[in-house]
Amino acid sequence: MTDTIQYDWRGLVAELNALLRLKTTVTGMKLFERVEDMEAIPRIRRPQAVHTTDQVVSMASRLGWTVGITGDDLVGSQCRAVIGLAPQDDAWLSGKEFVGVWHASAEDARRRQEALSVVPHGKYRAMAVSPLDSGRLDPPDICLMYATPGQMIIFINGLQWKGYRKFDWSVVGETACADSWGRALATGEPSLSLPCYAERRYGGVPDEEMLMALPPRYLPVAIEGMKALAKNGLRYPIPPYGIQNDVRAGLGASYPAGK
Repeated sequence: MTDTIQYDWRGLVAELNALLRLKTTVTGMKLFERVEDMEAIPRIRRPQAVHTTDQVVSMASRLGWTVGITGDDLVGSQCRAVIGLAPQDDAWLSGKEFVGVWHASAEDARRRQEALSVVPHGKYRAMAVSPLDSGRLDPPDICLMYATPGQMIIFINGLQWKGYRKFDWSVVGETACADSWGRALATGEPSLSLPCYAERRYGGVPDEEMLMALPPRYLPVAIEGMKALAKNGLRYPIPPYGIQNDVRAGLGASYPAGK
């Protein structure tokens, strides 16, 4: 899973912030096979209480901390299983604790659990998050970027500038971290999510933010694309044109068919 490319983390984050005017710290996440390797990270903080993974991620993205955890630091099997720190066994797959709370039936709960993208259990023993520009997780397995829908579509357009591909993303509902860091860690692909109730209630994610999780190698691709788009006047923030104006003058600058 480890990326062997050398990156200028501060430079990448500075360019992302300049292009998108992000309000939240871009964060790295890394899984460890040995707890000792996680604990050896400079200035690592270890929780003194039990948390959700959402809270731990937000300690990096909202507070700028470098935090390391094991499964024992996380509440329940749901948070642990998504990042491979607990078994995805029959008891977990049943989702019985969600019946009557998040789902109408045992069948519904099990189907949701089966739909989650998770890191296979057995290899990893610890996880750490840190602001990407600190360089302490060099390299992280994935990067996490919170952004508004307007910022996010420009970032996605940047990813699609060269070597275009259609992105198909899922929405599992509750446990949406499986759509973001769970999927990105498991597949190595860019993964967009609508943060769920738990991420917003416990992780403090604002109403207006979405979450992109992706391996570091995609950041230079998106930045190159966003710079090219910006030269064409396609940049963030996107200025409203006016719903009652004659559209042809504005449309012609961005869509040649409008000329």
